[in-house]
Amino acid sequence: MLRVRSFSYIFQHNKAIRKILFGLIILFFYASSACTSLPEKINRTASQLNFQRLVLPGTGFTHVAYINAIKPHSQTLHVYLEGDGTPWLTTHTIAADPTPRKPLMLELMSLDSTPAIYLGRPCYFGKSDEPSCHYTFWTQDRYSETVVVSMAAALNHFLDQQFIKKQRITTFRFFGHSGGGVLAMLLAEHFPTTRAVVTLAGNLDVTAWTNLHDYTPLTGLNPALRPSLPSNITQLHYAGVRDLVVPPSLVRKGIARQNTAELIVIDDADHTCCWGSLWPHILDRLQSTNSIDSSD
Repeated sequence: MLRVRSFSYIFQHNKAIRKILFGLIILFFYASSACTSLPEKINRTASQLNFQRLVLPGTGFTHVAYINAIKPHSQTLHVYLEGDGTPWLTTHTIAADPTPRKPLMLELMSLDSTPAIYLGRPCYFGKSDEPSCHYTFWTQDRYSETVVVSMAAALNHFLDQQFIKKQRITTFRFFGHSGGGVLAMLLAEHFPTTRAVVTLAGNLDVTAWTNLHDYTPLTGLNPALRPSLPSNITQLHYAGVRDLVVPPSLVRKGIARQNTAELIVIDDADHTCCWGSLWPHILDRLQSTNSIDSSD
């Protein structure tokens, strides 16, 4: 006589089937998650923070940006620059979309009452399928002159918009985390009225960083080899003692040529934790620095 066993019996007593079903559940979970893309998640987060989304033209690229409430009569603009995001999925697999999974700088901008813009890189935030985009712009050329010039052009286009012109922005402060710190240093060179650069866990000596982790060397610009920024620019470079991605010694090497750079080492911080708790203090310190424009 043929015995028909129930699905639940098979599931409970057959380990191979359980493994297969578990694997299918995991695949379904990731497939469902993929239905909401990373750019869409960023947009939702920005919307919850009451930020306005903009798309700004650069030089051959378009840049996604988010701005906070631009209050009148403030002459300083804060520019927030995210880390490298997700250039690679695995050691040998390049990501189709490098958009960051955890936008730390977007969250930090929510703690800032000064007019601020979160400026995206070329090909990030859903723009990787643009004709001018190539994976090199988020891998080996991520800090190239091409990237920096396009971001500077996008920021200038933002400043040309009528509602910003009314604010009469005269000074800038650049903030960057990790690879965004590299871009903060490089972009500051393009804006003569920059008054501050603040980096968090910035890999400011790009060559030393790739050598440390045995990464493929990156082409393009390296802040450690650039001339010093003007002495009227306040430079605060924060590093975490527990940071294994960008240890404090690497940050120190990256700012060796800078005349007025200050290295601040945080005992309890690593590469991503816990900059949010420090951010209000950092902003307060900038406000009280004599070299900062007093019109905020």
